[in-house]
Amino acid sequence: MRKIEHLGIAVADLKKSNELFQRLLGNAPYKSETVASEGVETSFFQIGDTKIELLQASTEDSPIAKFISKKSEGIHHIAFDVEDIYAEMSRLKAAGFEILNEVPKKGADRKIVVFLHPKSTNGVLVELCQEDPNPGNLD
Repeated sequence: MRKIEHLGIAVADLKKSNELFQRLLGNAPYKSETVASEGVETSFFQIGDTKIELLQASTEDSPIAKFISKKSEGIHHIAFDVEDIYAEMSRLKAAGFEILNEVPKKGADRKIVVFLHPKSTNGVLVELCQEDPNPGNLD
């Protein structure tokens, strides 16, 4: 793992949260995006080399909707930038971590992603992300 790529924060109202974080950080989000496969609307703020991703559910059965109904708004995941997502998956499996999706999927911000189950990471949802080497080829 090379660095923390972003922190994902589950929010109930993306517009209000964008306004709050804009006031907090002193800058506007640099992009907004829909990730239909995950049922979320996202926006990103840049802070130095790290990003903050705000995630609002776009469907009632999305992981973010379920998270908010159980835990309320707040930090949802921490994402790490990796050079080779397949090598990291193999390394982490061998080290005893449970991977939630066996095949990387298209994420936001031109990334391919996999998640580690929180029960294998002290209750923290961990995302591994790599710049998508073939944009448009994954579902």
